Amino acid sequence: MRTRFQNSRLLAVLLLLFISVVANAQYNIPVKPAVQTSVYDYSNLLNPQEASNLEQKLIRYSDSTSTQIVVAIINSTEGEYINYLATNWAQEWGVGTAKKDNGIFILLAKNDRKINISTGYGVEHLLTDKICSRIIQESIIPYFKKNDYSGGLEAGSLQVFKVLTGEFKADEKTDKKGIKFETILFLIFIFFIVVIILSKSKRNNNNSGGKRRTKSLLDTILLSSLGSRSFGGSSSSSGGFGGGFGGGFGGGSFGGGGASGGW
Repeated sequence: MRTRFQNSRLLAVLLLLFISVVANAQYNIPVKPAVQTSVYDYSNLLNPQEASNLEQKLIRYSDSTSTQIVVAIINSTEGEYINYLATNWAQEWGVGTAKKDNGIFILLAKNDRKINISTGYGVEHLLTDKICSRIIQESIIPYFKKNDYSGGLEAGSLQVFKVLTGEFKADEKTDKKGIKFETILFLIFIFFIVVIILSKSKRNNNNSGGKRRTKSLLDTILLSSLGSRSFGGSSSSSGGFGGGFGGGFGGGSFGGGGASGGW
């Protein structure tokens, strides 16, 4: 039986997805690069040395643990909720390995002043939603408030390393009260979201891009609610930069775990 905390997380994810569909916001996720590395700075926020230092640190961590941590920096989500966008982005690129689902995707939207940490299924039990939130609020945002984006991403990455090695922990008290009420809300959200998805699918029947994002949204809902591990990453490719992960992204799966914050 799910805890109240887990149900609350699912409800929050579904609410964000619901609003995202209604608002019809859309960010075009970049095609998966041919050379897959750890840092993608689409807004030129970091200087070359900062980007290289962070990239190499994350690559070395992946080489020693197989856990891939990817940072993407953009100007804006263009109206999409950063939680939803980050989950779909990580899912389409297949960050992490297919067998372990051990990918972590950090999305920073500079102009929106938002950051999200999305976790693959294989690391959710360690890097929980609550711990992700603590890392964002206590380790990353204090640097961002001083316009030290490199320092914030470095500090956040260090805390992620510590979590995965058992050095950093957070108390996770569970409360099973109110599960029935939240389950009802959960089912109501599922119903309305599916109705809207089906409606939009009919209107966009001749639009291949619309069909792709509609399928992606439905898959994300099913992943979040059922814990499915059957949805793999995209196999498309384009130019990349940096030395890259050995073997590239392995097709890890994501289902909405993680947290976001703003400053």
